[in-house]
Amino acid sequence: MEVILLERISRLGQMGETVKVKDGFARNFLLPQGKALRANEANKKKFEGQRAQLEARNLERKTEAQAIAEKLDGKSFIAVRSAGETGQLYGSVSTRDIADLITAEGFSINRNQVELNTPIKTIGLHKIVLTLHPEVEATVTINIARTADEAQRQVKGEDLTSAEAIYGIEEVPLADEFFDEDEEGEENA
Repeated sequence: MEVILLERISRLGQMGETVKVKDGFARNFLLPQGKALRANEANKKKFEGQRAQLEARNLERKTEAQAIAEKLDGKSFIAVRSAGETGQLYGSVSTRDIADLITAEGFSINRNQVELNTPIKTIGLHKIVLTLHPEVEATVTINIARTADEAQRQVKGEDLTSAEAIYGIEEVPLADEFFDEDEEGEENA
């Protein structure tokens, strides 16, 4: 199906371009979201009549997104989650969790603006890209830790995936001196 794009869509095209897309993508996403029109003569004339308004609205949205991106870019957010000693989370941190964290700080972010291929399943510092507008992106850091104290330690560069780092306990490796071969031989005899 051929459609006329009403806004820039990444990996597809710029506003006003006529592109060929799969029918399902057009019917289920582009047309209902108001991101495109079917490419026929009536819609082409309609688009040309509204082009100035669409470009003005797009420019306005882009400037708003840039203002938000300047405030957000480089910020760090802390997520406290329960995790095992190896740093593996008992759950995961998804796009919804990240959007809720950022929204709690006073920014209006939807989960579909968070670029995350797979949920985060380990503690640590994770860089996340936010797509605020098709042409505007911001990068934030999500600090996932067991406690606020551990989050501060992670910011300083500590690795909290061992018992020593977590509890301040030094792990003693099992040495040969604990197992005396002579004793084993006597027990077996």
